[in-house]
Amino acid sequence: MMSAILIAEQGHSVTVFEQNERIGKKLYITGKGRCNFTNACSRDGFLSSVISNPRFLYSAFETMNSEAVIDFFERHGMKTKIERGNRAFPASDKSADVIDTLRDAMRRQGVKVRLRNRVSRILTDEGRVTGLAVINLDDGVEKCLDFDRVIAATGGLSYPSTGATGDGLRFAGELGLRVTKTSPSLVPIECEERYCEEMQGLSLRNVELHIKSGKKEVFDEFGEMMFTHFGVTGPLILTASAEIGQMIGKKELRTYIDLKPAVSEEKLDDRILRLFAENRNKAVQNVVNELYPAKMLPVILAQCGIDPGRKIHDITKGERLQIVQMTKRFPLTFTRLRGYNEAVITKGGVSVREIDPGSMEVKKIAGLYFVGEVLDVDALTGGFNLQIAWCTAAQCAKAIGPNV
Repeated sequence: MMSAILIAEQGHSVTVFEQNERIGKKLYITGKGRCNFTNACSRDGFLSSVISNPRFLYSAFETMNSEAVIDFFERHGMKTKIERGNRAFPASDKSADVIDTLRDAMRRQGVKVRLRNRVSRILTDEGRVTGLAVINLDDGVEKCLDFDRVIAATGGLSYPSTGATGDGLRFAGELGLRVTKTSPSLVPIECEERYCEEMQGLSLRNVELHIKSGKKEVFDEFGEMMFTHFGVTGPLILTASAEIGQMIGKKELRTYIDLKPAVSEEKLDDRILRLFAENRNKAVQNVVNELYPAKMLPVILAQCGIDPGRKIHDITKGERLQIVQMTKRFPLTFTRLRGYNEAVITKGGVSVREIDPGSMEVKKIAGLYFVGEVLDVDALTGGFNLQIAWCTAAQCAKAIGPNV
């Protein structure tokens, strides 16, 4: 949609082919329906949040940075707001406003939209794009249509129910372009421990997630997470999946949660000692309950091998220190990432080595461009992945230039 608008503004005739019954379907569910459409950060802040191939996006971000994205939506009638972490949202908190803004802009620029039309092939001849083979999903008829330029903005494999079926990756492969290995990213993670299911629905705030590979700490972040019937999810976990997801199952990872990161082990032990001294004749579950959420308390005590009903005066120093250790190093064992049905984005895609970063044009095929998530570029949560979509679209439009 962004590519179509910016190119049509330059006097070109533009047609968008969409296999769904409506356009912008994935935007509806972005940001839990609120659509965190960019991040109001600096260039360095953006590039440091891109996991794969950040340098490839250097020029594209200069062409349409986050300030320009916000300005685009404001100019086209959508009020915006900035929240914690520089995340930009429509002021209404409705993702539909982002879609409507883009759809209205396309209509004003005369962009033709062909719904329920699936592109089956990109047509080329002697190193130049010539058009598309398109199937009308209502009657099943395939037609070959002539175009002098084609932009593949198909997304990746995540949330296939929105139409992200990997067609762009298939087109690239059929045309002899290198496609890097793909995997779900910004996705929940399954765990070995059965106690995750016991705590499903429990959200933890202000905790610290540590992941080590051997002696090296490969992840250390502060934030929010939630237990599920299969493992863990939430902002901390999605970020971890983007940074270390490809290590799961290949490297031995040691993962733990610091439930009280603001307190040292010594201070936590002092606090527990005071609680014990003041409540010597009470059951342990009724004394340390103030330290943990209700769903977590029995799990903590079970992992320490302590009967919840035991009196405080029977708890040994070793058992008390186990409680401290379990609080500061609550263990998890990641087994695998969840699938594309739950992944916010796809890691991997069309290799950036095949693409000119100054134009998004395929180096080997004149007139063919790839933009957005179909490329081997991905970032953390916070509006960065949509910023990649907008700025690569703008870079492509800038390279195509005015229709003269």
